[in-house]
Amino acid sequence: MDHAELSFVDNIRRHGWLRTAALAEPEKPGFSYTTGFAVNTGQPELMIFSTADAVAHEMFWVLFRRAKAGQPLPLGRRTDAFFSNLPAYAFPVAPRHYADYLGWSRWFYRGDSFGCLQIVWPDRAGIFPWEAGFDQHFAADQVDLTERGWTAEIRD
Repeated sequence: MDHAELSFVDNIRRHGWLRTAALAEPEKPGFSYTTGFAVNTGQPELMIFSTADAVAHEMFWVLFRRAKAGQPLPLGRRTDAFFSNLPAYAFPVAPRHYADYLGWSRWFYRGDSFGCLQIVWPDRAGIFPWEAGFDQHFAADQVDLTERGWTAEIRD
């Protein structure tokens, strides 16, 4: 392993997980994702788009502690489990998207044999991207990475 790989593994050993941040590109919003949740809690890795690094990091820490305590996230259900001031949803990321978004996790797990959930947030009015009235200013800030589309994954 090279220095970056050794450091990556060492951070997961010390903290239980690591957050990777990807900068926005012309056709892709910035995002953050975890590595280590699956191996250290038995629960899926997490990812979120267009969220400040400090917010994503703190949220992932809270969710890691909950996962260690055996508290799974509600899939496809509106919940307040992610943010103190906004509802959100967690949807399974389709493995066909792993290569484009989860590089370090794929390296760590030696392939795609891990689960990952995408956390989807609403606009300032609490309206989600698939709902009527969603603020289109935020339309390009999140990419639907589910297999069948967000609305097909809702279980409310």
